Amino acid sequence: MPLATTRRTGLVDQVIEQLRTLVTSGEWPVDGRIPTEPELVEALGVGRNTVREAVRALAHNGIFEVRQGDGTYVRATSEVSAALRRLCGSELRDVLQVRRCLEVEGARLAATARTEEDLAELRAQLAHTDTTDHARFTHSDTEFHLAVVRASHNPVLIEIYRGLLEAITASVATTSATPGGMFPHDGLVEAIADGDVERAGREAAGFLDEILARSTVQDC
Repeated sequence: MPLATTRRTGLVDQVIEQLRTLVTSGEWPVDGRIPTEPELVEALGVGRNTVREAVRALAHNGIFEVRQGDGTYVRATSEVSAALRRLCGSELRDVLQVRRCLEVEGARLAATARTEEDLAELRAQLAHTDTTDHARFTHSDTEFHLAVVRASHNPVLIEIYRGLLEAITASVATTSATPGGMFPHDGLVEAIADGDVERAGREAAGFLDEILARSTVQDC
């Protein structure tokens, strides 16, 4: 476990930052259980009260969820993600509707703001999309849509989208598991490359509108 023994000043804050880093880096994935309190005490070289207070603080912020008798689980990667996840709710249709708002505007902005580096990344994401493996498709498709939003170069939009990434990933996993649910995005990339704002918006909306038209309310 990549934890370093802390100094004796600001112990709780130091532990909080180490635990937060393990979450944001993906070392401790969302929905995964973190090590037990005794394990953390040993790894960090601090007392139980320090570990307990740090875990409690992150649970209060929505990053951890303490389940009595079961352990502590990662709930979100940041406070922003936790707050947006609560606001968005867990129903698939809710997530898809929010995705449509963010991804359509992200695509429209990307059509005017994208760089050559952005286009290279988008095309690389398409090239590595694996439609034969559901888990890999879920990961690559989510990364593709995040890359489109990043190409907008709007920091607020990017931060909001990142905050919803767990719910977005879950929606991709759910919808792509249905027949015909793995949609190609070559047209979207070409619209962005051509600087065609309206076509980029239509391409970004098209597959989501199709999913929404046939979806029922499910838990993400």
